[in-house]
Amino acid sequence: MERRYDFLVIGSGIAGLFYALQVVEKDSTVKIAIITKTDESDTNTNRAQGGIAAVFDKNDSFEKHIMDTLKVGCGLCHKDVVEQVIENGPSAIEELMDYGVRFTQVDGQFDLGREGGHSAKRVVHASDLTGREIERALIKACRSYKKNIDIFPDHMVLDLITYTLAGRDCCAGAFVFCESEREFSSFYAPVTLLATGGLGQVYFHTSNPKIATGDGVAIAYRAGVAVANLEFIQFHPTTLYSPGRRPFLISEAVRGEGGRLKSVDGRFIMEDHELKDLAPRDIVARAIDRELKQTGEEYVLLTISHRGESFIKKRFPNIYRNCLKYGFDITRRSIPVVPAAHYACGGVVSDINGETSLPGLYVAGEVAMTGMHGANRLASNSLLEAVVISRFAARKSYDFFKHSHFPEAVPVDNLLYSTLQYPREKIVIAHDRHQLTRVMSDFVGIVRTEERLNLALERALQIKNAVEEYYFATPATVQVVELRNIATVAELIIRSAISRKESRGLHYLEDRTETDPSFLRDTVLSGKAKDRKS
Repeated sequence: MERRYDFLVIGSGIAGLFYALQVVEKDSTVKIAIITKTDESDTNTNRAQGGIAAVFDKNDSFEKHIMDTLKVGCGLCHKDVVEQVIENGPSAIEELMDYGVRFTQVDGQFDLGREGGHSAKRVVHASDLTGREIERALIKACRSYKKNIDIFPDHMVLDLITYTLAGRDCCAGAFVFCESEREFSSFYAPVTLLATGGLGQVYFHTSNPKIATGDGVAIAYRAGVAVANLEFIQFHPTTLYSPGRRPFLISEAVRGEGGRLKSVDGRFIMEDHELKDLAPRDIVARAIDRELKQTGEEYVLLTISHRGESFIKKRFPNIYRNCLKYGFDITRRSIPVVPAAHYACGGVVSDINGETSLPGLYVAGEVAMTGMHGANRLASNSLLEAVVISRFAARKSYDFFKHSHFPEAVPVDNLLYSTLQYPREKIVIAHDRHQLTRVMSDFVGIVRTEERLNLALERALQIKNAVEEYYFATPATVQVVELRNIATVAELIIRSAISRKESRGLHYLEDRTETDPSFLRDTVLSGKAKDRKS
């Protein structure tokens, strides 16, 4: 089946939804398709607890926020991007409010929180369910544009559609399939936005939802677009330890409100750092990792009960309720926590307008590498970057759309999917996925060695090659497509980590603990257009 739109948005988190709203407000005649792998609210955005960092306090400043971001980024942030994103933060918050987002306020002012790495209170939040509130408001706003925006839940992108124009590859949309309908479609559009979110499911322990399988990074790379800085995977220091159950994230805002990390035998473990429990996430995560390896324990403890029952229930109602479901009353006892893969600072290379090297393709949100985060992300800068870059991308891509000469009949380069049929047989792929994610968590986690990275690459390539062979021999199910993307992204993460022979930010090598000035550059892997099957 063929479908034609003016704009194709892949992903329904804050980046994709905000982008669609910005575009339709520029032109009430455009038609936009939003493709989302499951339900439109099943996103990383929906699980973001902390908030959005922006300067509103009279004692704060853009300069302070910029310096905090650059410091945490360990020399790899693109300063011009950081400056523009942060300076556009307050107006982005106001636009979200115009779309109906209800942030927590006290006496008409934002109830600003503080998180690790920040020198001031600047985290705008909606209780401890900021992401859910943003998702609710933006979906409602998108649905109000019934003539302009079509949302396709349960549709998964297989690969981008490319064609050659004047000797240059261009993006023309995406090949998509809907497993429940047993239907393959070609979505054609002169402009495509990748807003697919994160890649946490590449790891065994992650705070990310099941959909976060790195799809955007994988399909962009296969289309020949460069990716960068994928070695910098941020591990959230505090996810609820509950074996056999999906990890539940305990927001950094808990430590921002006085929460303390301590060992099982009661020692505070962040005493040696000047910021103590509000140190940057990479430092906190390594401290916990070191504690677990030295003691043999499986978790550390996070205590907030000293703040009192009424405060905790008001400030952290969602965390309180969820911990209670797991059997932990955080108003009375400490929370057992462990680090888990949380956020990718790298991704698909783009400029501040979300523009990639493939004409017609734009990226925004966690899937993008704009240079905002460098070697480590400052807490609550992710939603900020997503909304600001989406705004810039909407402006730039609309100009591209107005001046594009999109052909009526697209001379598609990668014709593979025009012949696909829905498979009649399935194979069990859970074993390969389990093995691969265990390898990533065990060998490419918080603390790495060159030997373990090389072993990880060898095993990842074995699995990737087997999955690729099966994928092209038998048309895919969602599980096979996801495993294909996970395997591709795992290889890219490992290759990036192997090439950076130093410790910097989130990339920590036990055998090279020093930061090397000669590596003060992004780790860029050129997109492999040859990987596209035609």
